[in-house]
Amino acid sequence: MGQNRPASSLRDPGVRGCRGGRHPRYFFLELMEPEETLESESSEKSLFSSQQEYEESQEAEETGAENPLLQPTLTGDVEGLQKIFEDPEHPHHEHAVQLLLEEDIVGRNLLYAACMAGKSDVIKALAKYGVNLNEATARGYTLLHCAAAWGRLETLKALVELDVDIEALNFRGEKARDVAARYSQVECVNFLDWADARLILKKIITKSYLIITDPEKGPGKLFKEDKSTILNACRLKNEWLESHPEASISEIFEQKQQLEDIISPILAKMSTARHFAAS
Repeated sequence: MGQNRPASSLRDPGVRGCRGGRHPRYFFLELMEPEETLESESSEKSLFSSQQEYEESQEAEETGAENPLLQPTLTGDVEGLQKIFEDPEHPHHEHAVQLLLEEDIVGRNLLYAACMAGKSDVIKALAKYGVNLNEATARGYTLLHCAAAWGRLETLKALVELDVDIEALNFRGEKARDVAARYSQVECVNFLDWADARLILKKIITKSYLIITDPEKGPGKLFKEDKSTILNACRLKNEWLESHPEASISEIFEQKQQLEDIISPILAKMSTARHFAAS
């Protein structure tokens, strides 16, 4: 059985309201870890409530203003964010990137808030400003892990389109797919399995190209006709990937098998020729 989605409110990514006319500096609640998960949903919520109460007890001591990028990030105000980043006259323009990447104590910035809130358009917009979408928290959580845990399917799709590392591991050795499974985010698991299948095929295509472009990667001499065969096969599989964006996992693995069936005999022939040459 998977766990429930990480408990919090929106005040989702743990954003607190105003008190005494001040906007306290934002904090995000840590994603629940197995050893921190209590036996029942009510006790899990109790744990998070106690964390929130602790944070609120510190508000009287805080004097920092709310990050000006926070509200447009959580509301999906892409136009407002773009104005801050692109208008030199905007009062926060000079420090826009610094504000975006300002982290909480476990290393999460506003991009994580956007993922928790499912603001995929915000992620796409902010990606244009040179941010590292593969940056990880102190515990190794990436934006992809975060979106997977919260069940934000469209955000996952946006991140994968932006070529984030879907194989990145958190401190437990979990990929985003594993985190999605832990929190029973079935649609996210299925999507990440599909993305992984496409990545596997892309890796085999790249490895096959390297046999030609980097002879040291191959087991021996490559004959001209075999080189042509590999190039043609890789080209066709790349074209297939581009023309079949909705292909199923089984269809992707069928293409993978077809490519391997072409490449494997060539590698075996190269290896045999190298063995006889060395005899």
